[in-house]
Amino acid sequence: MKELKPIRNDNEYEAALAEASYFIDHEPAPKSKKADRFEVLLMLIESYEAKHYPIDLPDPIEAIKFRMDQAGLRPKDLQPMIGGLNRVYEILNRKRPLTLKMIWKLHSMLGIPAESLIQQSDELHIA
Repeated sequence: MKELKPIRNDNEYEAALAEASYFIDHEPAPKSKKADRFEVLLMLIESYEAKHYPIDLPDPIEAIKFRMDQAGLRPKDLQPMIGGLNRVYEILNRKRPLTLKMIWKLHSMLGIPAESLIQQSDELHIA
């Protein structure tokens, strides 16, 4: 086996992915040298991807809708976090921005990452 080292280019990244794929198909025994290698390899891949292929945070409203879908929530279920049902619909329809208080409640009560909610929505449609 080759010595593990930082991934510095796409060729090394592809080789690391191929090796990780092998370990996925042939899972090493826990706490073995191969399991340790697999874990370190995944960390190197994750680090390279974070630097070269960053993933943008989701739009705040899309994050809320996704969480609603995951948890089987309806707009009325958001009332404790946002306010009256009309306010919930204004938020979901991008007619009103989220307040800091709403962001905090959505984060603490639904587990939506605050980083996602803090972003300003590009599509606020205030008439």
